[in-house]
Amino acid sequence: MAENFKKREEKELIRKFEDYVKQNASYYFEEEEYVKIIEYYLENNHLNQALKAADLGINQYPYSVDMILDKSHVLIRLQQFEDALELLNKAENFQPNDAEILLQQGSIYSLQGEFELAIEKFERALEMAEDKDEIYYNIGFAFQSMSAYEDAVKFYKKAIEFNINNENALYELAYCLDISGELESSLEYYKKFIDKDPYSEYAWYNLGIVYNKLNQFEKAIDSYEFALAIDDEFSSAYFNMGNAYMNLEDFEKALDAYKSTLEIEGASAEIYCCLGAAYEKLNHFDIGIRYYQKAGKLDQFYDEAWYGIGVCMSLQEKWYEAVHFFKKALKIDTENASYWKAVAEAEFKVGNIVSSLEAFQQAAELLPSEEEIWLGWSLIYFEQGEYAKAFEVIQSGLDECSESALMYYRAVVYLINMGKYNEAFIYLENALVLDFEKHVILFDFFPKLETQKALFKIIEQYRQDKI
Repeated sequence: MAENFKKREEKELIRKFEDYVKQNASYYFEEEEYVKIIEYYLENNHLNQALKAADLGINQYPYSVDMILDKSHVLIRLQQFEDALELLNKAENFQPNDAEILLQQGSIYSLQGEFELAIEKFERALEMAEDKDEIYYNIGFAFQSMSAYEDAVKFYKKAIEFNINNENALYELAYCLDISGELESSLEYYKKFIDKDPYSEYAWYNLGIVYNKLNQFEKAIDSYEFALAIDDEFSSAYFNMGNAYMNLEDFEKALDAYKSTLEIEGASAEIYCCLGAAYEKLNHFDIGIRYYQKAGKLDQFYDEAWYGIGVCMSLQEKWYEAVHFFKKALKIDTENASYWKAVAEAEFKVGNIVSSLEAFQQAAELLPSEEEIWLGWSLIYFEQGEYAKAFEVIQSGLDECSESALMYYRAVVYLINMGKYNEAFIYLENALVLDFEKHVILFDFFPKLETQKALFKIIEQYRQDKI
């Protein structure tokens, strides 16, 4: 009831403001009303209206730091960073020791990549602010952006020690420790929070995050379970538990966890996509597509939703539909190698060979370390009977993936088809050294029994020589 009244009140306020703008109606707005109007437009991504409200608010309250901060926030969202900084510098003249002004200045410098200036502003804000954890977090993130991971870790730890519930600091700390190879050795650091307060859901949750990053998914789930035993409305714990179950390929339990997240948090494109992925893995493609569509309806620029539909279509061999949705995802994120690879494979299935080859080339340029891209790309040439081009592609791939046994075996296939047996045996020896057991894939390419026998004889001779 109270919520409905609040919404009606908000709607009436916005109506009054829009009358004022359109018809120059004689309404007077309190400062806090301008704040509510600006917040409403920002929440609904109506940035130009938010800027108009901020301008009118500053005209009426020219010395209000809150109005200046609100306008600078709108300008940041519009990526008008220099204008926002100029405005904040004026505000600093009114109140040189205002922590919020310094924080916003620091945030803009961070967005512009001027991290040292950002840190300087954040450190000044620390002296004035009471709630220091967010400032410690911002300093840590600036150091992280400079790849100064040790300094970042130090400030993330300060943020957590000030407020163990700071989820952003907890997550980024785990990331930095992971990048620097110190995550496993830091487990005791995380466990001390539990020793200090065994009934802290965030302590257990964070331990789960660490186990998750260490691929110890069962332990991660145990930690999330403890967090949920303390707070059964802890949606982030349900969500991350769902991710852990997905990694364990226990898709039914992942579904349950994601559904709990949805019940607590409400709808979002991300949670709908996760539900879609779980149903997809259970081969319930129609339901998976339905959830991916819901995600796309909530956020038409959520590329993972369109990609997910494409995956479901391809798994049902509906290749024309798959091409459409993969391209829709690719249009949003043109730098995603996985999307280019998916487009390439689907285009090949519908017979668009030239488009497929072009897409594979794009994928390889974006992610040259991915062996599956080179294997797929070369296979198209192979299936067209262009063995020399197939070998050329796989050789380029080996420059990037020199430890890939699969690519060496594939080179053997192409060279044998080219009649270059001596060169093929050199590549075969390299492949056998890297991974002897994978030699069985050769037989898929040579169905004739006499060829298989000849290969088996060579491979068996190699094995005997190595015993």
